[in-house]
Amino acid sequence: MIDLSGKRALVTGGGAGIGRATALLLAELGARVVVADIDTEAGASTAKEVAGTFVRCDVSRRTDCEQAVRTAQNQLGGVDVLFNNAGIIRRSTVCEISDDDWDLVMAVNIRSILLMSRLVIPGMVSRGGGSIVNTGSGWGISGGSRAVSYCASKGAVVNMTRAMAIDHGPDLVRVNCVCPGDTATGMLAEEARQLGERADAFYEDAADRPLGRIGQPRDIAQTVAFLASDASAFISGAIIPVDGGGTA
Repeated sequence: MIDLSGKRALVTGGGAGIGRATALLLAELGARVVVADIDTEAGASTAKEVAGTFVRCDVSRRTDCEQAVRTAQNQLGGVDVLFNNAGIIRRSTVCEISDDDWDLVMAVNIRSILLMSRLVIPGMVSRGGGSIVNTGSGWGISGGSRAVSYCASKGAVVNMTRAMAIDHGPDLVRVNCVCPGDTATGMLAEEARQLGERADAFYEDAADRPLGRIGQPRDIAQTVAFLASDASAFISGAIIPVDGGGTA
């Protein structure tokens, strides 16, 4: 049902976690992939596994985003699928967070979507459409403790997705958002470290949801692949929790 043969995809944060799993799955389903990541070693490793191209990219920087899209255009001839996945978290309250950390979270989690999307949309329009998938979060739908900057940024991603879907739908550019729950990635381990908690206990608490487990990166990748494919041709502006029933 899901066939991505001939699709050209650009995945940000593709070196690890959800981004890596998605790059692997998109390639498995026939897409050609450019992997963008700030971590050269991890990003290059993913690109090698998918027989694709790696470009080092700090998604908060306009010049880096321009280079990533230019690389995709040169290597693939364009971008049909953009997965805006790169993100960071800083666990703190509004009283605890520094100005610099707030600005960094907003730059990586929100500004990057602006930068990457406005670079690829004109090309998508000229080719008759495309698919953009943004990574939100369950905490973009409901709040969470000691994560004010992350919740704010992911709430912005959710509503930015809706606005983009409205603006670019007439040109057949579909824009959707996946909202993962706690997923077994380096970010989840980093949260435990920031909160001073043992990783095993933190993971056990995170599994307290209807399906009784935390997510695996491929769980989210499968939803992204669906949204990237023609199987979801009439879906745009959707906010899809992929969280084992957590937000329910």
